Amino acid sequence: MHNKQKQLLALLDSDPNIGSYSLRTIADKIGVPDKPQIVKYHLQQLEKAGMIQMNLEQGVIKPVKRGLVKSTVNTVFSLPVVGSANCGPATIFAEQNIQQYLKVSSSMLPYNKKDLYSVIADGSSMNLAKVDEKNTIKNGDFVLVDSGYKNYKNGDIVVAVIDGMATIKRYKYEKENQRIVLEADSTEKYLPIFIHEGDDFQLSGKVVGIIKS
Repeated sequence: MHNKQKQLLALLDSDPNIGSYSLRTIADKIGVPDKPQIVKYHLQQLEKAGMIQMNLEQGVIKPVKRGLVKSTVNTVFSLPVVGSANCGPATIFAEQNIQQYLKVSSSMLPYNKKDLYSVIADGSSMNLAKVDEKNTIKNGDFVLVDSGYKNYKNGDIVVAVIDGMATIKRYKYEKENQRIVLEADSTEKYLPIFIHEGDDFQLSGKVVGIIKS
């Protein structure tokens, strides 16, 4: 995310009346005086990413919050996308800040929970892993993750962050060796990842759904 977009989001959080300001005033506040078009451009990019709602003619600029939005037609869920997770070796950094919001009909979600977030699958090491009856995890898919899930069981598909890198793998705990094994489920051959207590790792949730890219 561009630094000016981060500044605009921070300004929105600190000042709910930003919609009443002129673009020139907002430009002054984020350090680009006399450049209102820069502000307009980055606001449009944030709107495209689903992170803000904007109507400049009506003086509306406000952040989109995660959760359900009810309308007269259907119910839409704003799902935070926090970056990419590698379906191979753990080589893609997992961004902790929300990059955008994915707007999804609640009918497409396994359940509606505040703990759901999404990562973008990168790679092919889980292209045989079925999350539901018909979908496997393919490169570019939006993978839905329940961050509130804590009781991991053998066979769960999880997002693990190892040394700051995120990866999607199948979980297995070897009691006799007191270690976690993260395994691929792929048409290609990938070596497993072995993790012991004390290693720099975190299980960030269980994969519960897929939205095809």
